[in-house]
Amino acid sequence: MNNKIIIINGPNLNLLGEREQSQYGSITFENLKEKCLKKANELKLDMEFYQSNVEGDIVNKIQEARNEFDGMIINAAGYTHTSVAIRDSLDIFKKPIIELHISNIYKREEFRHKSLISNVVTGGIFGLGSEGYILAIISLEKMIKNENR
Repeated sequence: MNNKIIIINGPNLNLLGEREQSQYGSITFENLKEKCLKKANELKLDMEFYQSNVEGDIVNKIQEARNEFDGMIINAAGYTHTSVAIRDSLDIFKKPIIELHISNIYKREEFRHKSLISNVVTGGIFGLGSEGYILAIISLEKMIKNENR
């Protein structure tokens, strides 16, 4: 493996730019992907950008990633608060993982305050909008190179 990272996005993130702009901003999913690819290229990272609305597909992707990628950024979206299956698959990854949320989940509805995945990831970024993805890429690159441990 050689500086390969994956960004996994959960349900409804494919509708960025269309939904709840007060929470998620106006950036579209495609624009976000382009922005992330640009930053990854600058840092000489090979990056895959993935999204699914289906819990089982996300679990499968995480399981496959453990043999192919050096680090992961995950925005599990609504599954953050409900999916033991995603949590358990992340626990098997055993490499740096950053949990990411565009909105501040702690300033939202009470049910969003609990993350089932926080205790199995390396760290988290939330509430910084789409810029959080760029910060996560930078941080993950440092972790992979053992500069941020």
